[in-house]
Amino acid sequence: MKTSFEFFPPRTAQGKQTLRQVRQALSTLNPEYFSVTFGAGGTTQEATLETVLDIQQNDTIPATPHLSCIGSKKAVIIELLDQYKAANINRLVALRGDIPSGVRDIGDFHYANELVEFIKLSYNDYFHIEVAAYPEIHPESSNRQADLQHFANKVTAGADGAITQYFYDADAYFKFVDEVEKLGVNIPITPGIMPITNYTQLLRFSKMCGAKIPDWIVKKLELYQHDFDSLNTFGLEVVTNLCQTLKAQGVENFHFYSMNRTEPSLQLAQNILGTSKKS
Repeated sequence: MKTSFEFFPPRTAQGKQTLRQVRQALSTLNPEYFSVTFGAGGTTQEATLETVLDIQQNDTIPATPHLSCIGSKKAVIIELLDQYKAANINRLVALRGDIPSGVRDIGDFHYANELVEFIKLSYNDYFHIEVAAYPEIHPESSNRQADLQHFANKVTAGADGAITQYFYDADAYFKFVDEVEKLGVNIPITPGIMPITNYTQLLRFSKMCGAKIPDWIVKKLELYQHDFDSLNTFGLEVVTNLCQTLKAQGVENFHFYSMNRTEPSLQLAQNILGTSKKS
């Protein structure tokens, strides 16, 4: 079984030092890679590049940069990919990205499948490309069938694998996998796992990205929102059970949205891998 962890590029000296400590702790699990996000319209491009190169040069775990095409020109994408190739980075997460408010010129790419196709044409199979998947439908999609077809288009363009938006209903993941398989999609689809640590933050994130939180979880989170210890204990139990359900039905890879924190991603991964001292 394989794990991977996602970070966002820190902007302060303290944030950079904290992330190095987080990476060191998570490295003990020997994950497949560490990924680094890329802000809307490339707003964190320099910070992403700096963080990715720091991981690649100083950690034992391969770095995997996210690459957002909205607001990007082909020449800029090539320049960035050349830097990654020079650093022996050969895995990417290719995304459309959000369209920043007020932006009229969204660049040379409109959709992620166009970016994937461009990378494949420019670099052949040098880069292993992961794309995004939405088990509960992308918030901007007109309907489910259109969303499934958008995903299939990314695979046809050359995607090698996918990472899902987070979810808390295992059936949503398996339904999505079954539906895209009927469209001829057979790439690995890794579930994205979001720890539960903050009631308000989770509800805000979920509203923005279209992730659904089951009512029974919301009610418990409301009850525990001012009880930090109880909320974290409950969140760890819920997400561990979700992962164990996925694992029991054949899922072998898990991608954790760490939020640049060691816990609870470390504990969740240990629970799944069966290496936790508490298990």
